[in-house]
Amino acid sequence: MTQELDIEKELAEILSESISAPFLFIGSGFSRRYLDLPDWKGLLTKFSTSMPFDSYLGTSGNDYPSAALALAGDFAAEWWKSNKDKPEIYQSKNWIHAIETPLKYEISQYLNNVEIESKISDNPELKELLSSEVVIDGIITTNWDRLLETIFPKLNVYVGQSDLFFRNPQSIGEIFKIHGCCSNFSSLVLTKNDYENFNSKNAYLAAKLLSIFLENPVIFIGYSITDTNITDLLGLIADMMESQEQLERLAKNLIFVTRPDDEKDQLESVLMTVGSKKLYFTHIRTHDYSKIYKALQHSERKIPVHLLRA
Repeated sequence: MTQELDIEKELAEILSESISAPFLFIGSGFSRRYLDLPDWKGLLTKFSTSMPFDSYLGTSGNDYPSAALALAGDFAAEWWKSNKDKPEIYQSKNWIHAIETPLKYEISQYLNNVEIESKISDNPELKELLSSEVVIDGIITTNWDRLLETIFPKLNVYVGQSDLFFRNPQSIGEIFKIHGCCSNFSSLVLTKNDYENFNSKNAYLAAKLLSIFLENPVIFIGYSITDTNITDLLGLIADMMESQEQLERLAKNLIFVTRPDDEKDQLESVLMTVGSKKLYFTHIRTHDYSKIYKALQHSERKIPVHLLRA
């Protein structure tokens, strides 16, 4: 009789091999799981009032940033007709005069009004993540909502690449919201224009994150392992590696968590091509993410992370 895989124990052993606590890299699947928020297509569909969002996808060759830019143009024309008498909105300090801004503003209003506390207070998985025994060094996310700040209120929040560049983060006790946040609607990375601007600074972002990826286990939650946001960033980081030893350290620190196709937990080593390099990373599949969060409780840190940062 085969022994059932103990994901909590296996992950705890992997994490114990590092002298540093893990970072969490959180994607949209996390907010779908705990806040029932729509995915990117669902969110853009919600704001496609002129025509179905699929029509924008069709004319953009199924490229989401390009489709979002086309949608933003139609949305802005409608928005200005309805809000031309509201200068308190479009003359506010966060307003940037760009075609995307009305859509970003309304998406941020929607996300700011999402009730978080009631949705997470009794969630059995999140109770494990909310535990004071959880040990992490920080969080990186592409999400726009405020879920992570609510779960970890003592962590410092950095919004967008400009915050990451100029506010001198310590890489401990922090949440890096690299695609922006609904707290500042103009910071959202949403359309083709935003991604071009984001990608122009990607090498600098990769350099900032390089030490984190080399020194800390990084657990990816809420992403597909083929998500281009992740593979592009990992490609840049991998191409900066100066030795095979560094490349092996990077690969050893990459842990992806996804759901399996069946009911069985799985842990395997998977080969992935990132940039010009090939990396083996750890792939954990489970329906019960509390096992992941419990594994984060096995390490010991005598000083709370927010005090350690100070």
